[in-house]
Amino acid sequence: MLRWSGMVLLLSTYDLGRQPFGLASPAAWLRQAGVDVVAVDLSRQRLDEGVVSRARMVAAYLPMHTATRLALPVLDRVRALNQAAVLCAYGLYAPLNAELLKAHGVTHVLGPEFEADLVALARGETSGQARAGAIGLGELAVPLPRLPFIQPDRQGLPGPASYATLQLPDGTRRRSGSTDASRGCKHHCRHCPIVPVYHGQFRVVPVEVVLADIRAQLALGAEHITFADPDFLNGPTHAMRIVEALHAEWPALTFDATIKVEHLLRHRDLLPRLAQSGCLFVTSAVESIDDTVLLHLQKGHTRADFEEAVEQCRAANLTLAPTFVAFTPWTSLEGYGELLNAVEGLDLVSHVSPVQWGIRLLVTSRSSLLDLPDIRAVVSHFDPRTLTHPWRHADPRVDALQQAVMHLVGVSLDRPRHETFAAIRTLVEDAIGDVDALGRDPLPAGRPAPWPSRATIPYLNEPWYC
Repeated sequence: MLRWSGMVLLLSTYDLGRQPFGLASPAAWLRQAGVDVVAVDLSRQRLDEGVVSRARMVAAYLPMHTATRLALPVLDRVRALNQAAVLCAYGLYAPLNAELLKAHGVTHVLGPEFEADLVALARGETSGQARAGAIGLGELAVPLPRLPFIQPDRQGLPGPASYATLQLPDGTRRRSGSTDASRGCKHHCRHCPIVPVYHGQFRVVPVEVVLADIRAQLALGAEHITFADPDFLNGPTHAMRIVEALHAEWPALTFDATIKVEHLLRHRDLLPRLAQSGCLFVTSAVESIDDTVLLHLQKGHTRADFEEAVEQCRAANLTLAPTFVAFTPWTSLEGYGELLNAVEGLDLVSHVSPVQWGIRLLVTSRSSLLDLPDIRAVVSHFDPRTLTHPWRHADPRVDALQQAVMHLVGVSLDRPRHETFAAIRTLVEDAIGDVDALGRDPLPAGRPAPWPSRATIPYLNEPWYC
């Protein structure tokens, strides 16, 4: 096989405690093209200065907000070590932060459908996104290619034992792997960073490619699979073909997936089949129980829909793990208290990862949120340190509560979830009580404790989120 001169270094800084698909997939494409590749996951591996100095091209994978913030000082270090290397950034957050990346020495910015164009850049060619995505030439509206996906190549990356593990109710753990059955999303949630890049498009990965990737990870010791798709049921027929093939080949294998509330209801007939095929839990971006907030975010569901989805999942014997954007410019202290009450009333306290109680709405570069007058009224200029448009709540007590909750969560990672919940409830009661002249109890105690501990439900032990 023809090999191209020079080496390509692929870097990932963070991917939710998973082995990065965004390294393994382009590594396969580049090696198939005869390019020498080194893939390094900096969340688990050290950056070797000798490897950096030998690289002809260094490409940073930026799938999320935290990963991008962590990558900026890495790019500076790479540039200092190797002035001659071509610097590239790719993934969801790369085009959203193109100008900032340019300031850190990046000359080529690719979106999330990046494999073929990384190969072109490694060969010294420019085509497709590689040409249109170059700094100063491209816009987010560049049509996304339809790639002939191939099996990811995970060689050189740490194995499943190095990443987040599945925690089971009996106290045992399983090594977890992950893969993508699809990419992108056909929905337009306003706060989602996928929207300004994919514009409602999504791409499916062929069933045989998904199964081959899972097969390879199981051979390396994985015992559970996370489908990392933005929404597993964007293509329900495709998803169920994978699930059925998965269960036929590995009847005891378990998995989890992310599914919108809207899809949990629209495809409720599929939920028992998911559970019977090994799905242990479903993560769903509920975001809020306030219908006004949900409308602003264009989530496509209501509070009543969320409550119905909880019941549908219970009936199907599926654990639902909701995620929230608990603090927004529209959040009130009383509304936050009502969120706690609602989660408690639905018996979901143990289902919610503690960090969810402190998540603050991120207004990122080019976010559709900036179309809202309410948002434009509270945000300031883009801050390159945080990669957001910072905002302040009209009620300073709400911002103070968010900071207190995040501090509490940060020092309570090993605390049972119901204890963290109770401590957060106290923070809210204190905040509301300061101005409640009537002395009312704004947060009814509801159902008496004890809540179940988080050990009674399956979950992945990665504590962070975005």
